[in-house]
Amino acid sequence: MLDDWDLWAAAQQVIEQHRGKASVYVTQRIGELAAEGDLDGVQAWQGIAERVDQLMDYRTGRPLTRQ
Repeated sequence: MLDDWDLWAAAQQVIEQHRGKASVYVTQRIGELAAEGDLDGVQAWQGIAERVDQLMDYRTGRPLTRQ
């Protein structure tokens, strides 16, 4: 299982690679892993999904910025 730091790092990587479609990518990945029966993978990607949601500003499709 990934630790908290790894989940945050993975979420940031997904956002950098997929930008405004990061949540779509994560959802697809969870579906693929579920279809394969990889429950540990599903759990890890659910953790990544939670962090992507916290990092993204869906109004603009970009990561949130500090002000």
